[in-house]
Amino acid sequence: MTDTPTKQENQSKTENSPSSNPNEQRRGNRNNDRKRNRRGDSKNERDSEWQERVVQIRRVSKTVKGGKKMSFRAIVVVGNEKGQVGVGVGKAGDVIGAVRKGVSDGKKHLVRVPLTPNNSIPTLSKGSDGAANVLIRPAAPGTGVIAGGSIRTVLELAGIKNVLAKRLGSKTPLNNARAAMVALSQLRSHKSASRERGISLEQLYS
Repeated sequence: MTDTPTKQENQSKTENSPSSNPNEQRRGNRNNDRKRNRRGDSKNERDSEWQERVVQIRRVSKTVKGGKKMSFRAIVVVGNEKGQVGVGVGKAGDVIGAVRKGVSDGKKHLVRVPLTPNNSIPTLSKGSDGAANVLIRPAAPGTGVIAGGSIRTVLELAGIKNVLAKRLGSKTPLNNARAAMVALSQLRSHKSASRERGISLEQLYS
């Protein structure tokens, strides 16, 4: 049996159609893969800028009608070491979920820190949260981060490399971390201070 003209025409159309060409299909797949890779790379770059450190993980309980409900609380510090840092708290039934919630909470409460060319802070600053009081003082190059506990974690992730810090009150890690955040949020650069006061930098230093 011979094929009818209509069948032959249909076969020739399908062979000549661009969708049936394997080379073009490969090119289309490569373009799609490149687009996906670009999106993934940009997202990974954004995520790689931030560093996360867990300060404390505690098992806490909540009294409900049927008894006690156990869960985990995680204190997480998030920063990019370029002048941005945040402290977050997360609670969940498992440790991984609590840390994930703490990271997202920390990114919602970021503080921008003015850094000097020596990776220090411009002026002395004090912060308090609850019964915790923190004193942060600028230091000369080569001093390092002289601090302890959660305060050290906050200062390191903020990108400060030469600083002196002292805890003056409670030893609670969460209150100390938040007190350090309050102290960092009160910092102002010399340029912004001179602009607010309406004077020049020479008059500010004199």
